[in-house]
Amino acid sequence: MFDKKIYMARRAKLRQALKGGLVFFPGNPEVPCNYAGNTYPFRQDSNFLYFFGLQTPDMFGLIDLDADKDYLYADDLTMDDIIWMGHLPSVADMAAEAGISETAPVNDLKELLHKAVLSRRKIHYVAPYNMQVAQKMAEWMSVPVGKLKEDQSVELIKAISAQRSIKSKEELAEIEEAMDIAYKMHTLAMRMCKPGTYEYQVSGAIEGVALQHHGSMSFLPIVSMNGQTLHNHHHGNMLKEGRLMVVDAGAETHNHYCSDITRTTPVGGKFTTRQKEIYEIVLKANTTVIETLKPGLPYRDYHLSACKVIAQGLKDLGLMKGDVEQAVQEGAHALFMPHGLGHMMGLDVHDMENMGENLFGYDDEIRRSDQFGLSYLRLGRRLQPGFVLTDEPGIYFIPALIDQWKSKEKFTQYIDYGKVEAYKDFGGIRIEDDILITEKGCKVLGQPIPKTVAEVEEACLKA
Repeated sequence: MFDKKIYMARRAKLRQALKGGLVFFPGNPEVPCNYAGNTYPFRQDSNFLYFFGLQTPDMFGLIDLDADKDYLYADDLTMDDIIWMGHLPSVADMAAEAGISETAPVNDLKELLHKAVLSRRKIHYVAPYNMQVAQKMAEWMSVPVGKLKEDQSVELIKAISAQRSIKSKEELAEIEEAMDIAYKMHTLAMRMCKPGTYEYQVSGAIEGVALQHHGSMSFLPIVSMNGQTLHNHHHGNMLKEGRLMVVDAGAETHNHYCSDITRTTPVGGKFTTRQKEIYEIVLKANTTVIETLKPGLPYRDYHLSACKVIAQGLKDLGLMKGDVEQAVQEGAHALFMPHGLGHMMGLDVHDMENMGENLFGYDDEIRRSDQFGLSYLRLGRRLQPGFVLTDEPGIYFIPALIDQWKSKEKFTQYIDYGKVEAYKDFGGIRIEDDILITEKGCKVLGQPIPKTVAEVEEACLKA
């Protein structure tokens, strides 16, 4: 946890942004894996963490905007709990760590919410993603589970987004710690990228690094020779000479701030000429964004800029043709890069995604596109100092997508399908960095993780 004054200041700022009523922050429960007593590793809700800081399950935060008071609702341990799980501080003691003096058992919260509903008092909340939480909220507020999202407070979501989007110095220090762990994870993966190694061995090794640093993985890692599958969580392949290994993985600190890095490594430590040609295009797209990033411009513009670099590079290789600007405008490049350039990052690896990307990644000025490829861009709005985001261009040769577009004769004025056919066994390449938007430009976070062809090949050779 941070100092209690930080949580008190965050809640005070939130109160200033909202008008009357109650603000309800349900914490997460433990989630069973295969039976009630065998749970997945506990992860607290990120909004609860941001405003209350406590990592204990079955807690509920409440801000009374009218009384200008904060409350923590939770039940103290029973003797059975203590026998099996050990001693924990009292609810009052834990609340004090977050700067809260008002505590009560969960039953009191049920009664309070029930009375608020009967008196038609406004209850601000974010729609839950956890079904256990949803069922409790539905019962306590007399709302059908299916209506919770419809009735959530857009006003609250926008207020939370305004706060969480701008990272404080304490948050940046946590993210830098997550970056330090990611450096060790990815350089280890490069050293392990040898013929005969299994993907699951690499995945297990890098997860071990996160665990050894009192952290965890910030998401299920992608470790795959089949990099053309964007979110490939199958780790059963044995690495083979001449293939590429995409590792998209990040660490989460004990305080749950994230990193998210992707590197692509040649199995055996040496890029082939063809791999190097495609890799250099992706690298140029990545670095072009970094060289030009600054506040005030929409991230959508940087996405399109990266796509133009990719389209021009592929045109130079003969895989694309025609007018590059027009090709990108019409979306022809999305055959090779069907995802967005990046997303916000912080307490969540896709920061605040549970609240709905269109409510914080876009606004009244920058609307989400429905064009294939561009529609997957998670962050489109204008950048502000304090944003932390990812820059992750890629080039992928997806056989099923190539076949579909070719059969429909889609964008034949921009794509040479005859030459693309020869790349259907290529796989994919992605390069991703985590970036802070500063007052005048940007800063790549963490110590540099090998990224150029020469750096990656050198990292593979280290013992």
